[in-house]
Amino acid sequence: MAAALKLGFTPFTRRRGVLIVFCGENLKFGSVGRRVAAELGETLRRAAAADRFTGKAGSSLDVMAPPGLDVPRVVVIGTGKQTAPTSRDLIKLGGIATGKLPKTASAATIVAELASRALKPDQVANLALGARLRAYTFDRYKTKRKEDDEQRPKSIELSFACSNPASAEKAWKGRGAVADGIVLARDLINEPANVLYPGEFARRTSALSKLGIVAEVLDVAAMRKLGMGALLGVGQGAAHEAKLVVMRWNGGKRGVAPIAFIGKGVCFDSGGLSIKPAQGMEDMKGDMAGAACVVGLMHALAARRAKVNVVGAIGLVENMPDGKAQRPGDIVTTMSGQTIEIINTDAEGRLVLADVLHYVKKRFKPKLMVNLATLTGAIVVALGHEYAGLFSNDDKLAELLIQAGEATGERVWRMPLAAEYDKMIDSKFADMKNTGGRSGGAITAAQLLQRFVDKTPWAHLDIAGTGLGSPQSDINKSWASGWGVQLLERLVEDHYER
Repeated sequence: MAAALKLGFTPFTRRRGVLIVFCGENLKFGSVGRRVAAELGETLRRAAAADRFTGKAGSSLDVMAPPGLDVPRVVVIGTGKQTAPTSRDLIKLGGIATGKLPKTASAATIVAELASRALKPDQVANLALGARLRAYTFDRYKTKRKEDDEQRPKSIELSFACSNPASAEKAWKGRGAVADGIVLARDLINEPANVLYPGEFARRTSALSKLGIVAEVLDVAAMRKLGMGALLGVGQGAAHEAKLVVMRWNGGKRGVAPIAFIGKGVCFDSGGLSIKPAQGMEDMKGDMAGAACVVGLMHALAARRAKVNVVGAIGLVENMPDGKAQRPGDIVTTMSGQTIEIINTDAEGRLVLADVLHYVKKRFKPKLMVNLATLTGAIVVALGHEYAGLFSNDDKLAELLIQAGEATGERVWRMPLAAEYDKMIDSKFADMKNTGGRSGGAITAAQLLQRFVDKTPWAHLDIAGTGLGSPQSDINKSWASGWGVQLLERLVEDHYER
Protein backbone atom coordinates (compact mmCIF):
# COMPACT_ATOMS: atom_id res chain seq x y z
CA MET A 1 0.00 0.00 0.00
CA ALA A 2 1.11 3.58 -0.60
CA ALA A 3 3.01 5.34 2.17
CA ALA A 4 1.51 8.52 3.57
CA LEU A 5 3.60 11.60 2.77
CA LYS A 6 4.22 14.18 5.49
CA LEU A 7 5.70 17.43 4.22
CA GLY A 8 7.69 19.92 6.28
CA PHE A 9 10.14 22.82 5.93
CA THR A 10 13.40 23.12 7.89
CA PRO A 11 16.58 25.26 7.93
CA PHE A 12 19.54 24.22 5.78
CA THR A 13 21.37 23.11 8.93
CA ARG A 14 18.82 20.43 9.80
CA ARG A 15 18.61 17.18 7.88
CA ARG A 16 17.08 13.80 8.50
CA GLY A 17 17.03 10.55 6.57
CA VAL A 18 18.10 10.31 2.94
CA LEU A 19 19.60 13.59 1.72
CA ILE A 20 18.74 14.83 -1.77
CA VAL A 21 20.77 17.63 -3.39
CA PHE A 22 20.76 19.16 -6.86
CA CYS A 23 23.71 19.98 -9.07
CA GLY A 24 24.25 21.50 -12.50
CA GLU A 25 26.47 20.23 -15.29
CA ASN A 26 30.07 19.41 -14.39
CA LEU A 27 29.00 18.74 -10.80
CA LYS A 28 28.32 22.39 -10.06
CA PHE A 29 26.74 22.63 -6.61
CA GLY A 30 25.30 25.50 -4.61
CA SER A 31 26.81 26.49 -1.28
CA VAL A 32 24.97 23.85 0.77
CA GLY A 33 25.58 21.21 -1.89
CA ARG A 34 29.30 21.97 -1.88
CA ARG A 35 29.43 21.30 1.86
CA VAL A 36 27.69 17.98 1.33
CA ALA A 37 30.09 17.13 -1.52
CA ALA A 38 33.04 17.97 0.76
CA GLU A 39 31.66 15.64 3.45
CA LEU A 40 31.37 12.83 0.91
CA GLY A 41 34.83 13.58 -0.46
CA GLU A 42 36.41 10.81 -2.49
CA THR A 43 33.27 8.68 -2.17
CA LEU A 44 31.31 11.13 -4.34
CA ARG A 45 34.08 11.55 -6.91
CA ARG A 46 34.54 7.82 -7.36
CA ALA A 47 30.80 7.14 -7.58
CA ALA A 48 30.34 9.93 -10.16
CA ALA A 49 33.24 8.60 -12.24
CA ALA A 50 31.93 5.04 -12.12
CA ASP A 51 28.43 6.10 -13.25
CA ARG A 52 29.72 8.79 -15.63
CA PHE A 53 27.52 11.22 -13.76
CA THR A 54 28.15 14.87 -14.67
CA GLY A 55 24.90 16.54 -13.59
CA LYS A 56 22.96 16.38 -16.85
CA ALA A 57 19.26 17.20 -16.53
CA GLY A 58 17.24 14.28 -15.19
CA SER A 59 20.24 12.13 -14.29
CA SER A 60 20.87 10.97 -10.73
CA LEU A 61 23.56 9.47 -8.55
CA ASP A 62 22.84 7.41 -5.42
CA VAL A 63 25.74 7.41 -2.95
CA MET A 64 25.96 5.37 0.24
CA ALA A 65 27.28 7.78 2.87
CA PRO A 66 30.63 6.88 4.45
CA PRO A 67 30.88 6.39 8.25
CA GLY A 68 30.64 9.61 10.23
CA LEU A 69 27.90 11.31 8.23
CA ASP A 70 24.52 11.89 9.88
CA VAL A 71 22.58 10.59 6.87
CA PRO A 72 22.50 7.03 5.48
CA ARG A 73 22.81 7.99 1.81
CA VAL A 74 22.90 10.97 -0.52
CA VAL A 75 21.04 11.22 -3.82
CA VAL A 76 22.39 13.81 -6.26
CA ILE A 77 20.02 14.92 -9.03
CA GLY A 78 21.29 16.70 -12.12
CA THR A 79 19.57 19.84 -13.37
CA GLY A 80 21.72 20.44 -16.46
CA LYS A 81 22.55 23.91 -17.69
CA GLN A 82 21.63 26.57 -15.19
CA THR A 83 18.80 28.88 -16.23
CA ALA A 84 16.15 30.71 -14.24
CA PRO A 85 13.72 27.90 -13.31
CA THR A 86 10.02 28.38 -14.03
CA SER A 87 7.33 27.14 -11.66
CA ARG A 88 6.75 24.29 -14.10
CA ASP A 89 10.47 23.36 -13.93
CA LEU A 90 10.43 23.27 -10.14
CA ILE A 91 7.24 21.22 -9.92
CA LYS A 92 8.83 18.69 -12.28
CA LEU A 93 12.05 18.71 -10.25
CA GLY A 94 10.13 18.00 -7.06
CA GLY A 95 8.53 15.03 -8.76
CA ILE A 96 11.89 13.72 -9.98
CA ALA A 97 13.37 14.02 -6.48
CA THR A 98 10.52 12.09 -4.90
CA GLY A 99 10.79 9.42 -7.57
CA LYS A 100 14.44 8.83 -6.61
CA LEU A 101 13.66 8.06 -2.98
CA PRO A 102 14.72 4.53 -1.99
CA LYS A 103 11.71 2.28 -1.39
CA THR A 104 12.70 1.68 2.22
CA ALA A 105 13.19 5.36 3.13
CA SER A 106 10.94 6.60 5.95
CA ALA A 107 12.52 10.07 6.07
CA ALA A 108 14.26 12.32 3.57
CA THR A 109 15.48 15.88 3.27
CA ILE A 110 15.51 17.75 -0.03
CA VAL A 111 17.94 20.66 -0.14
CA ALA A 112 15.94 23.45 -1.81
CA GLU A 113 18.90 24.94 -3.65
CA LEU A 114 20.09 24.92 -7.23
CA ALA A 115 23.71 25.46 -8.24
CA SER A 116 23.06 29.13 -8.88
CA ARG A 117 20.89 30.06 -5.91
CA ALA A 118 18.87 29.06 -2.87
CA LEU A 119 15.21 28.83 -3.79
CA LYS A 120 12.74 31.51 -2.70
CA PRO A 121 9.73 30.49 -0.56
CA ASP A 122 7.29 30.30 -3.48
CA GLN A 123 9.82 28.22 -5.43
CA VAL A 124 10.23 25.84 -2.51
CA ALA A 125 6.44 25.48 -2.43
CA ASN A 126 6.41 24.52 -6.11
CA LEU A 127 9.12 21.94 -5.43
CA ALA A 128 6.89 20.52 -2.68
CA LEU A 129 3.89 20.49 -5.03
CA GLY A 130 5.77 18.28 -7.47
CA ALA A 131 6.77 15.96 -4.64
CA ARG A 132 3.20 15.64 -3.42
CA LEU A 133 1.83 14.86 -6.87
CA ARG A 134 4.54 12.28 -7.63
CA ALA A 135 3.83 10.46 -4.37
CA TYR A 136 0.14 9.96 -5.25
CA THR A 137 -1.15 6.43 -5.78
CA PHE A 138 -4.65 4.96 -5.92
CA ASP A 139 -4.56 1.55 -4.28
CA ARG A 140 -7.41 1.67 -1.78
CA TYR A 141 -8.99 -1.49 -3.20
CA LYS A 142 -5.85 -3.64 -3.00
CA THR A 143 -6.05 -6.09 -0.12
CA LYS A 144 -2.69 -7.81 -0.55
CA ARG A 145 0.77 -6.28 -0.42
CA LYS A 146 3.40 -7.35 -2.91
CA GLU A 147 6.69 -8.65 -1.53
CA ASP A 148 8.59 -5.43 -2.23
CA ASP A 149 5.76 -3.45 -0.62
CA GLU A 150 6.48 -5.22 2.65
CA GLN A 151 9.72 -3.27 2.83
CA ARG A 152 8.00 0.09 2.36
CA PRO A 153 7.33 2.29 5.40
CA LYS A 154 3.75 3.27 6.25
CA SER A 155 4.69 6.95 6.12
CA ILE A 156 7.48 9.13 4.76
CA GLU A 157 8.57 12.38 6.38
CA LEU A 158 9.80 14.61 3.60
CA SER A 159 11.48 17.85 4.65
CA PHE A 160 12.56 20.75 2.44
CA ALA A 161 15.68 22.43 3.78
CA CYS A 162 15.55 26.11 2.82
CA SER A 163 16.68 29.59 3.82
CA ASN A 164 13.30 30.71 5.21
CA PRO A 165 11.19 27.76 6.42
CA ALA A 166 8.41 29.93 7.88
CA SER A 167 7.88 31.78 4.59
CA ALA A 168 8.04 28.52 2.64
CA GLU A 169 5.39 27.05 4.93
CA LYS A 170 3.18 30.07 4.27
CA ALA A 171 3.68 29.78 0.50
CA TRP A 172 2.86 26.07 0.72
CA LYS A 173 -0.65 26.83 1.99
CA GLY A 174 -1.55 28.13 -1.46
CA ARG A 175 0.30 25.44 -3.40
CA GLY A 176 -0.97 22.79 -0.98
CA ALA A 177 -4.53 23.83 -1.75
CA VAL A 178 -3.84 23.21 -5.44
CA ALA A 179 -2.26 19.85 -4.62
CA ASP A 180 -5.34 18.85 -2.61
CA GLY A 181 -7.59 19.86 -5.52
CA ILE A 182 -5.58 17.79 -7.99
CA VAL A 183 -5.55 14.78 -5.66
CA LEU A 184 -9.31 15.09 -5.19
CA ALA A 185 -9.82 15.12 -8.97
CA ARG A 186 -7.54 12.09 -9.38
CA ASP A 187 -9.41 10.17 -6.70
CA LEU A 188 -12.77 10.86 -8.32
CA ILE A 189 -11.62 9.78 -11.78
CA ASN A 190 -9.91 6.64 -10.51
CA GLU A 191 -12.98 5.46 -8.56
CA PRO A 192 -14.92 2.57 -10.13
CA ALA A 193 -18.38 3.37 -11.45
CA ASN A 194 -20.12 1.01 -9.04
CA VAL A 195 -18.82 3.21 -6.23
CA LEU A 196 -19.02 6.66 -7.88
CA TYR A 197 -22.43 6.89 -9.52
CA PRO A 198 -24.27 10.25 -9.90
CA GLY A 199 -25.83 10.27 -6.44
CA GLU A 200 -22.56 9.41 -4.69
CA PHE A 201 -20.63 11.94 -6.77
CA ALA A 202 -23.14 14.62 -5.76
CA ARG A 203 -22.91 13.57 -2.11
CA ARG A 204 -19.13 13.95 -2.12
CA THR A 205 -19.37 17.56 -3.25
CA SER A 206 -21.10 18.35 0.05
CA ALA A 207 -17.70 17.99 1.76
CA LEU A 208 -16.72 21.29 0.09
CA SER A 209 -19.06 23.12 2.47
CA LYS A 210 -16.37 23.07 5.16
CA LEU A 211 -14.31 25.32 2.87
CA GLY A 212 -17.16 27.79 2.44
CA ILE A 213 -18.52 26.49 -0.86
CA VAL A 214 -22.30 26.43 -1.21
CA ALA A 215 -23.35 23.29 -3.11
CA GLU A 216 -26.84 22.77 -4.49
CA VAL A 217 -28.07 19.47 -5.96
CA LEU A 218 -30.89 19.38 -8.50
CA ASP A 219 -32.69 16.05 -8.89
CA VAL A 220 -34.60 14.68 -11.87
CA ALA A 221 -37.84 16.39 -10.89
CA ALA A 222 -36.13 19.78 -10.64
CA MET A 223 -34.38 19.34 -13.98
CA ARG A 224 -37.57 18.18 -15.64
CA LYS A 225 -39.32 21.29 -14.37
CA LEU A 226 -36.52 23.39 -15.93
CA GLY A 227 -36.97 21.57 -19.25
CA MET A 228 -33.56 19.83 -19.39
CA GLY A 229 -34.65 17.23 -21.92
CA ALA A 230 -31.18 16.70 -23.38
CA LEU A 231 -29.44 15.88 -20.09
CA LEU A 232 -32.32 13.77 -18.82
CA GLY A 233 -32.52 11.89 -22.11
CA VAL A 234 -28.97 10.62 -21.63
CA GLY A 235 -29.68 9.24 -18.18
CA GLN A 236 -33.16 7.81 -18.72
CA GLY A 237 -31.91 4.26 -19.32
CA ALA A 238 -29.81 4.10 -16.14
CA ALA A 239 -30.69 2.67 -12.74
CA HIS A 240 -28.97 5.62 -11.04
CA GLU A 241 -30.79 8.91 -11.49
CA ALA A 242 -29.11 11.96 -12.95
CA LYS A 243 -28.04 14.92 -10.80
CA LEU A 244 -26.96 18.48 -11.47
CA VAL A 245 -24.61 19.97 -8.88
CA VAL A 246 -24.05 23.73 -8.69
CA MET A 247 -21.16 24.92 -6.50
CA ARG A 248 -20.57 28.57 -5.60
CA TRP A 249 -17.50 30.22 -4.11
CA ASN A 250 -18.05 33.88 -3.30
CA GLY A 251 -14.55 35.17 -2.60
CA GLY A 252 -14.84 38.37 -4.62
CA LYS A 253 -16.84 41.54 -4.20
CA ARG A 254 -20.55 41.14 -3.67
CA GLY A 255 -22.59 41.62 -6.82
CA VAL A 256 -19.67 41.09 -9.19
CA ALA A 257 -20.54 38.62 -11.95
CA PRO A 258 -18.84 35.23 -11.45
CA ILE A 259 -16.69 33.23 -13.79
CA ALA A 260 -18.10 29.77 -14.48
CA PHE A 261 -16.65 26.32 -15.00
CA ILE A 262 -18.80 23.47 -16.28
CA GLY A 263 -17.89 19.78 -16.33
CA LYS A 264 -19.21 16.74 -18.13
CA GLY A 265 -19.92 14.08 -15.50
CA VAL A 266 -20.86 10.85 -17.26
CA CYS A 267 -20.03 8.48 -14.42
CA PHE A 268 -20.10 5.54 -16.80
CA ASP A 269 -20.58 5.59 -20.55
CA SER A 270 -21.58 2.31 -22.16
CA GLY A 271 -22.56 4.21 -25.30
CA GLY A 272 -26.23 3.54 -24.61
CA LEU A 273 -28.05 1.67 -27.37
CA SER A 274 -25.22 2.68 -29.73
CA ILE A 275 -23.11 0.51 -27.47
CA LYS A 276 -19.34 0.74 -27.40
CA PRO A 277 -17.05 -2.22 -28.19
CA ALA A 278 -16.20 -4.28 -25.12
CA GLN A 279 -12.46 -3.67 -25.44
CA GLY A 280 -11.49 -0.71 -23.30
CA MET A 281 -15.02 0.00 -22.08
CA GLU A 282 -13.76 -0.21 -18.49
CA ASP A 283 -12.03 3.13 -19.07
CA MET A 284 -15.42 4.78 -19.39
CA LYS A 285 -15.59 5.05 -15.60
CA GLY A 286 -13.42 8.12 -16.27
CA ASP A 287 -15.88 9.83 -18.60
CA MET A 288 -16.58 12.23 -15.73
CA ALA A 289 -13.03 13.67 -15.73
CA GLY A 290 -14.33 17.12 -16.69
CA ALA A 291 -16.65 17.18 -13.68
CA ALA A 292 -13.84 15.89 -11.44
CA CYS A 293 -11.61 18.75 -12.60
CA VAL A 294 -14.29 21.32 -11.76
CA VAL A 295 -14.69 19.88 -8.25
CA GLY A 296 -10.91 19.83 -7.75
CA LEU A 297 -10.65 23.40 -9.00
CA MET A 298 -13.41 24.62 -6.67
CA HIS A 299 -11.62 22.94 -3.76
CA ALA A 300 -8.31 24.58 -4.67
CA LEU A 301 -9.80 28.07 -5.02
CA ALA A 302 -11.78 27.88 -1.78
CA ALA A 303 -8.95 26.32 0.21
CA ARG A 304 -6.61 29.17 -0.67
CA ARG A 305 -9.40 31.76 -0.22
CA ALA A 306 -9.26 33.03 -3.78
CA LYS A 307 -10.58 36.59 -4.16
CA VAL A 308 -12.99 35.86 -6.96
CA ASN A 309 -16.61 34.77 -7.44
CA VAL A 310 -16.82 31.37 -9.11
CA VAL A 311 -19.60 29.00 -10.14
CA GLY A 312 -18.85 25.34 -10.79
CA ALA A 313 -21.58 23.21 -12.37
CA ILE A 314 -21.44 19.50 -13.18
CA GLY A 315 -24.03 17.38 -14.98
CA LEU A 316 -23.92 13.84 -13.57
CA VAL A 317 -25.45 10.91 -15.47
CA GLU A 318 -24.88 7.32 -16.52
CA ASN A 319 -25.36 6.39 -20.18
CA MET A 320 -26.74 2.86 -20.13
CA PRO A 321 -28.70 0.59 -22.52
CA ASP A 322 -32.15 -0.28 -21.23
CA GLY A 323 -35.74 -0.55 -22.37
CA LYS A 324 -36.17 3.04 -21.24
CA ALA A 325 -32.99 4.34 -22.94
CA GLN A 326 -33.23 6.92 -25.68
CA ARG A 327 -32.96 5.62 -29.25
CA PRO A 328 -31.27 6.84 -32.42
CA GLY A 329 -33.92 8.92 -34.15
CA ASP A 330 -35.39 10.32 -30.93
CA ILE A 331 -35.75 14.10 -30.68
CA VAL A 332 -35.20 15.87 -27.37
CA THR A 333 -36.01 19.42 -26.36
CA THR A 334 -33.29 21.28 -24.46
CA MET A 335 -33.80 23.84 -21.69
CA SER A 336 -33.09 26.58 -24.25
CA GLY A 337 -36.03 25.37 -26.34
CA GLN A 338 -33.82 24.14 -29.17
CA THR A 339 -34.38 20.58 -30.35
CA ILE A 340 -31.80 17.88 -31.03
CA GLU A 341 -32.18 14.73 -33.11
CA ILE A 342 -30.31 11.79 -31.61
CA ILE A 343 -28.22 10.13 -34.31
CA ASN A 344 -25.84 8.25 -32.02
CA THR A 345 -26.56 7.69 -28.34
CA ASP A 346 -22.79 7.53 -27.72
CA ALA A 347 -22.53 11.23 -28.55
CA GLU A 348 -24.05 11.97 -25.15
CA GLY A 349 -21.65 14.36 -23.43
CA ARG A 350 -22.64 17.29 -25.63
CA LEU A 351 -26.29 16.71 -24.69
CA VAL A 352 -25.45 16.96 -20.99
CA LEU A 353 -23.35 20.09 -21.49
CA ALA A 354 -25.93 21.78 -23.71
CA ASP A 355 -28.42 22.01 -20.86
CA VAL A 356 -25.88 22.85 -18.16
CA LEU A 357 -24.27 25.60 -20.25
CA HIS A 358 -27.64 27.21 -20.92
CA TYR A 359 -28.67 26.90 -17.26
CA VAL A 360 -25.47 28.54 -15.97
CA LYS A 361 -25.62 31.29 -18.61
CA LYS A 362 -29.26 32.11 -17.84
CA ARG A 363 -29.11 31.88 -14.04
CA PHE A 364 -25.72 33.41 -13.22
CA LYS A 365 -24.94 35.63 -16.24
CA PRO A 366 -21.20 34.91 -15.85
CA LYS A 367 -18.32 36.96 -17.26
CA LEU A 368 -17.15 33.83 -19.04
CA MET A 369 -17.71 30.09 -19.18
CA VAL A 370 -15.16 27.31 -19.59
CA ASN A 371 -16.35 23.74 -19.95
CA LEU A 372 -14.27 20.57 -19.78
CA ALA A 373 -15.28 17.23 -21.20
CA THR A 374 -13.84 13.92 -22.29
CA LEU A 375 -15.98 14.55 -25.33
CA THR A 376 -14.60 12.89 -28.46
CA GLY A 377 -12.21 10.22 -29.60
CA ALA A 378 -11.60 12.48 -32.59
CA ILE A 379 -9.57 14.90 -30.48
CA VAL A 380 -7.27 12.04 -29.45
CA VAL A 381 -6.71 11.19 -33.11
CA ALA A 382 -5.90 14.85 -33.80
CA LEU A 383 -3.74 15.73 -30.78
CA GLY A 384 -2.81 12.50 -29.02
CA HIS A 385 -2.41 12.63 -25.25
CA GLU A 386 -0.21 15.68 -24.77
CA TYR A 387 -2.54 18.57 -25.66
CA ALA A 388 -6.23 19.13 -24.99
CA GLY A 389 -8.36 20.59 -27.74
CA LEU A 390 -9.39 24.23 -27.22
CA PHE A 391 -12.41 25.72 -28.95
CA SER A 392 -13.54 29.25 -28.18
CA ASN A 393 -15.71 32.10 -29.38
CA ASP A 394 -13.38 34.63 -27.71
CA ASP A 395 -9.80 35.24 -28.86
CA LYS A 396 -8.68 36.84 -25.59
CA LEU A 397 -9.95 33.96 -23.44
CA ALA A 398 -8.35 31.45 -25.81
CA GLU A 399 -4.98 33.20 -25.60
CA LEU A 400 -5.11 33.32 -21.79
CA LEU A 401 -5.80 29.59 -21.68
CA ILE A 402 -2.89 28.90 -24.03
CA GLN A 403 -0.58 30.95 -21.80
CA ALA A 404 -1.77 29.17 -18.66
CA GLY A 405 -1.23 25.85 -20.39
CA GLU A 406 2.36 26.65 -21.27
CA ALA A 407 3.05 27.84 -17.71
CA THR A 408 1.64 24.72 -16.04
CA GLY A 409 2.41 22.06 -18.63
CA GLU A 410 -1.30 21.34 -19.12
CA ARG A 411 -1.16 22.48 -22.70
CA VAL A 412 -4.03 23.25 -25.06
CA TRP A 413 -4.16 23.60 -28.85
CA ARG A 414 -6.75 25.85 -30.45
CA MET A 415 -9.02 24.21 -33.00
CA PRO A 416 -11.32 25.94 -35.50
CA LEU A 417 -14.98 26.84 -35.29
CA ALA A 418 -16.67 27.88 -38.55
CA ALA A 419 -20.04 28.07 -40.26
CA GLU A 420 -19.03 25.29 -42.67
CA TYR A 421 -18.67 22.87 -39.76
CA ASP A 422 -21.87 24.16 -38.16
CA LYS A 423 -23.89 23.14 -41.21
CA MET A 424 -22.76 19.54 -40.67
CA ILE A 425 -25.00 19.21 -37.60
CA ASP A 426 -28.14 20.66 -39.17
CA SER A 427 -30.99 18.13 -38.99
CA LYS A 428 -33.87 17.42 -41.38
CA PHE A 429 -36.23 16.85 -38.44
CA ALA A 430 -34.97 19.06 -35.58
CA ASP A 431 -32.90 22.19 -35.04
CA MET A 432 -29.74 20.09 -34.99
CA LYS A 433 -28.46 16.53 -34.73
CA ASN A 434 -26.04 15.33 -32.09
CA THR A 435 -23.31 14.22 -34.46
CA GLY A 436 -22.06 15.38 -37.83
CA GLY A 437 -20.29 12.13 -38.76
CA ARG A 438 -16.65 11.07 -38.58
CA SER A 439 -15.09 14.03 -40.38
CA GLY A 440 -14.17 16.83 -37.99
CA GLY A 441 -15.90 15.04 -35.13
CA ALA A 442 -14.32 17.09 -32.34
CA ILE A 443 -15.18 20.30 -34.18
CA THR A 444 -18.83 19.50 -34.86
CA ALA A 445 -19.25 18.54 -31.18
CA ALA A 446 -17.90 21.97 -30.22
CA GLN A 447 -20.17 23.62 -32.80
CA LEU A 448 -23.18 22.07 -31.06
CA LEU A 449 -22.08 23.42 -27.68
CA GLN A 450 -21.57 26.88 -29.14
CA ARG A 451 -25.27 27.02 -29.99
CA PHE A 452 -26.03 27.17 -26.24
CA VAL A 453 -23.69 29.95 -25.09
CA ASP A 454 -24.87 32.91 -27.24
CA LYS A 455 -22.50 35.87 -26.81
CA THR A 456 -21.02 34.88 -23.45
CA PRO A 457 -17.21 34.49 -23.75
CA TRP A 458 -16.77 30.73 -23.76
CA ALA A 459 -14.14 28.06 -24.17
CA HIS A 460 -14.58 24.31 -24.57
CA LEU A 461 -11.74 22.01 -23.58
CA ASP A 462 -11.94 18.53 -25.06
CA ILE A 463 -9.82 16.50 -22.60
CA ALA A 464 -10.46 12.99 -23.92
CA GLY A 465 -6.73 12.51 -24.49
CA THR A 466 -5.48 14.07 -21.27
CA GLY A 467 -8.19 13.57 -18.65
CA LEU A 468 -8.20 9.77 -18.39
CA GLY A 469 -5.49 7.31 -19.30
CA SER A 470 -3.25 10.32 -18.72
CA PRO A 471 0.36 10.32 -19.93
CA GLN A 472 2.88 9.17 -17.31
CA SER A 473 5.18 11.97 -16.24
CA ASP A 474 7.57 13.05 -13.50
CA ILE A 475 4.61 14.24 -11.41
CA ASN A 476 2.02 11.64 -12.36
CA LYS A 477 2.22 7.86 -12.20
CA SER A 478 -1.53 7.40 -11.93
CA TRP A 479 -4.12 6.49 -14.57
CA ALA A 480 -5.73 9.86 -13.92
CA SER A 481 -3.60 13.01 -13.58
CA GLY A 482 -6.33 15.44 -12.48
CA TRP A 483 -5.65 17.35 -15.70
CA GLY A 484 -7.10 20.84 -15.82
CA VAL A 485 -6.98 21.84 -12.14
CA GLN A 486 -3.56 23.50 -12.46
CA LEU A 487 -4.46 25.06 -15.81
CA LEU A 488 -7.65 26.73 -14.64
CA GLU A 489 -6.32 27.67 -11.21
CA ARG A 490 -3.47 29.49 -12.96
CA LEU A 491 -5.95 31.20 -15.29
CA VAL A 492 -7.96 32.49 -12.34
CA GLU A 493 -4.94 33.55 -10.28
CA ASP A 494 -3.22 35.41 -13.10
CA HIS A 495 -6.18 37.19 -14.69
CA TYR A 496 -9.41 37.17 -12.68
CA GLU A 497 -8.36 37.44 -9.06
CA ARG A 498 -7.59 41.12 -8.50
